[in-house]
Amino acid sequence: MEGDTEFWMSHVEALRRDGGAASEYARQHGLALASLYYWRRKVQLAAADSAGGGVGAAGKFVALRVLDVAASTATGPCTLVLCSGLRLELAALPSPGWLLALDQAHAGAR
Repeated sequence: MEGDTEFWMSHVEALRRDGGAASEYARQHGLALASLYYWRRKVQLAAADSAGGGVGAAGKFVALRVLDVAASTATGPCTLVLCSGLRLELAALPSPGWLLALDQAHAGAR
């Protein structure tokens, strides 16, 4: 398996340097396009994990420190939908400080 990893990592790096279309690179080198996409994604995830987050952090819990615990003046339920698709159902609209802390923590998980 180690040989496969080195083989594909060298192709992924060559594709990155080439800057061309993955389909064209795969055709020129006799590679299965699906395999090239798989290994390119695997290398990207490994790089993101080693950089401390990013793409590989999806699905992990993130520590959140609430800065302002004052009760909100808004009443009634609130639904927050983040760009990532994460949906939060809350009993009331949280404070701006809480929303800021949530945004910062979520940005750190990307």
